[in-house]
Amino acid sequence: MPASPRLSPSATCSLAAFSASPSSPPRSSRRRRRLASPMGQSKSAPQGSSHSRGSTRWSPPPALRLDLGLLFGRKPRPGGERLDLGNWVRCLLSRALPPPAAHTGAEVEAEAEEEGRDAGNRVEVEVGGEEADHLVVMVNGLYGSSADWKFAAEQFVKRLPGKVYVHRSECNHSKLTYDGVDLMGERLAEEVRQVIQRRRNLRKISFVAHSLGGLISRYAIGKLYEDSVREEPCLNMDMHSDQDNIYRGGMIAGLEPVNFIASATPHLGSRWNKQLPFLFGVPLLERTAAETAHFIVGRTGKHLFLSDKDDGKPPLLVQMVEDCDAGKFMSALRSFKRRVAYANITYDHIVGWRTSSIRRQHELPKLPLTASDEKYPHVINVDTGAKPESHQQEDSVEASLADSLEEMMISGLTQVTWERVDVCFHESRLKYNAHYNIQVRTHPMNLEGEDVINHMIDNFIV
Repeated sequence: MPASPRLSPSATCSLAAFSASPSSPPRSSRRRRRLASPMGQSKSAPQGSSHSRGSTRWSPPPALRLDLGLLFGRKPRPGGERLDLGNWVRCLLSRALPPPAAHTGAEVEAEAEEEGRDAGNRVEVEVGGEEADHLVVMVNGLYGSSADWKFAAEQFVKRLPGKVYVHRSECNHSKLTYDGVDLMGERLAEEVRQVIQRRRNLRKISFVAHSLGGLISRYAIGKLYEDSVREEPCLNMDMHSDQDNIYRGGMIAGLEPVNFIASATPHLGSRWNKQLPFLFGVPLLERTAAETAHFIVGRTGKHLFLSDKDDGKPPLLVQMVEDCDAGKFMSALRSFKRRVAYANITYDHIVGWRTSSIRRQHELPKLPLTASDEKYPHVINVDTGAKPESHQQEDSVEASLADSLEEMMISGLTQVTWERVDVCFHESRLKYNAHYNIQVRTHPMNLEGEDVINHMIDNFIV
């Protein structure tokens, strides 16, 4: 009778092997022969093996018997054979596992490229009409993926139909975000070039980035920047009135730069007091984090805590507040018609308010925790770039200048005008998830940040 398919693979294999062995005589016949043989030895037993006279218990055939002695090859098998453990394991797993598929080198490479696409979900990372000539590049943060911007991308295309073509970057995902801001910026720059090559009708470009993605985008545009002699006025002179708002004609990968939007981005790094809020401002914890971050998030940790000292050069984030050999970072930022920093004023335990809004400590405004605009219930304040008011606390200036590197970065980045949009999820059910609410990273869990996305779109220069 064939073995039941309900038996385990090992039992099935063993029974199959037993059935393949020569048929044994009936039990009564075996017993008579055993009793008739001298010293109680069985004629069917292997040479050299014996049983005591009083032992009449039936012994299973070799195909069903597997003890430790046979497993490690310390006991002889019938005919002097040793147990082939590899064959036994293959037999055991033959029903449990499918046969391995053969992969070519090209297939392995293709699988590696698709690993980060929407965290394993094979969905489109580009949306928009074919007639759209404005490329919007969305960039994820640390250990993120292109799926993080899925909701926002759909809203951009839905509310700006035929005007924008959205590409959610997929070159820096999961553990690849540990490689460092410079390497990730190089990858993003190359990815943007490839998108532009595929779509020859593109004329404009904007970046929308979250968290670490803002730093990656700033590095990438420094690599993509191209000088141009063309000059034309900014589209919105009421909002941008200083001399930096005259469009200098610089191009990003051959396209006209329009919007640079960063939400919850640590522009000043994470080194300073309360810039990594979940450490509660405890100096010992902050020093420990700065010294050990690279063990957790690789070169990215060194860049965020400004502990990188490659070839004796200043930290990378300090280099990125001016034009240098690594890239024309400030020229690239200046070429955009609009630069916006969205920042959580509280409940963001990953990126502090000061570093995400590019402000000194005494420049942080005193704001209510609730909004007055029902259309954007989580947008508390919008600063279009006016100078700080004189009533703010001046006694904290010395504390804010305690580290010259932070002051260098603030002074460098504020050479151009930034719109600062302060956000608060005080009345949100998931207010402690503010870092991802501001992006609507996961729908519907972070859906309370939808009004922030709507604010981005309503003020977006097309």
